[in-house]
Amino acid sequence: MSLIDEAKNGIINDLIRKVSEYEGVEVHKLVKLVAKGYVVIPKNVLRDIEPRAIGMLVSTKVNANVGTSREYVNVEEEVEKAIVAQKFGADAVMDLSTGGNLREIRRRIMEVVKVPFGTVPIYEATRDCRKILDMSEDDFINVVERQAKEGVDFMTIHAGVNWITVERLKRSKRLLGVVSRGGAITIGWMIQNEKENPYYENFDYILDILKEYDVTVSLGDAFRPGCIHDAGDRAKYTEFIILGELVEKCRAKGVQCMVEGPGHVPLDEIFPAVRAMKSVTDNAPLYLLGPIVTDISAGYDHISSAIGAAIAGMAGADFICYVTPAEHLGLPTVEDVKEGVIAAKIAAHAVDLIKEGQKERARAKDYEMSLARKNFDWEKQFALSPDPEKARSIWERRKAKGEYCSMCGDLCAIKLVEKYAEGR
Repeated sequence: MSLIDEAKNGIINDLIRKVSEYEGVEVHKLVKLVAKGYVVIPKNVLRDIEPRAIGMLVSTKVNANVGTSREYVNVEEEVEKAIVAQKFGADAVMDLSTGGNLREIRRRIMEVVKVPFGTVPIYEATRDCRKILDMSEDDFINVVERQAKEGVDFMTIHAGVNWITVERLKRSKRLLGVVSRGGAITIGWMIQNEKENPYYENFDYILDILKEYDVTVSLGDAFRPGCIHDAGDRAKYTEFIILGELVEKCRAKGVQCMVEGPGHVPLDEIFPAVRAMKSVTDNAPLYLLGPIVTDISAGYDHISSAIGAAIAGMAGADFICYVTPAEHLGLPTVEDVKEGVIAAKIAAHAVDLIKEGQKERARAKDYEMSLARKNFDWEKQFALSPDPEKARSIWERRKAKGEYCSMCGDLCAIKLVEKYAEGR
């Protein structure tokens, strides 16, 4: 039986117990959430990993994307990115490689990833065939089975693309059209071959493959808006509805699933977009790229994304796909990956401060930091920081005399009030 099937039968296995302890969520409550599909725990039966739960009541998770491009292939650098991403708190890592020997690259990255590992199978299918229109329906499906056998824990599959959603796209007034690479490949293949999307048409068969290895499906957002102008249009909302229908199929089949969400969204549209997705997908865990809240933050899109992620988390989003400073500009460096993960982790923690099931534990961490500041315990403050080395270096570069920092020195507000309160 798959994990969701076991949960439906009330079976509490070691995986559930381990996640329950990690999340601080009562085990019987957790198994019910998994049974309903409100929480997923991506883990291929062939892999031994540190499990992470995504969804209702559990902590907000962060994913880091790594991978080569056709323009730049450096496998060792991508392996280092995966290591650094985990060091700074990534709860999952996806390999989005499109250049080089994809299977060997995936194997190398998987070796160092100790948390859930994800892919977008259609990238490899396209690379194998070299031209999009040369792919057969079998090519779409065979790569899913091959990657499942290799141990991939979760896969993004753009099954919400069909002729209905494509027609809505044609009628839209989008500026950037489709910015999802997987979505664009699928749409291009459909139009060129005048056939339905194999992932949509053969979805039941794909679920059979995924269930055998207990792979979690991440239902891709092919029509996510790539700029503020395109946010919230009918093409995107039509895909929401299709994805909701696919969620029902996944749960009925005993396959864990989550749903991916919009890319560029203005602040006032984040809440309605997230709430709509949660409604039509019956509270399936929601996996968001950002959303990025402005188009003019090139070089700082990790900040724009963190702003959007925090608001989306307030509305119910569960899983944040990090964005790096290199977004829209180029393939990220190791340092970009680090900065992207830290920004997303800060947003995730901000969400957990108000999230049911997590706010007590999250606020305890903030209290610990506040206590360290009150006591001028710099070592504790460094240790609790997202990047202890950076926090220490900032403190040391203009180190004040005594226990103060160089911002206020002996005019430290905390010390002044403490001094006069004690009548000194």
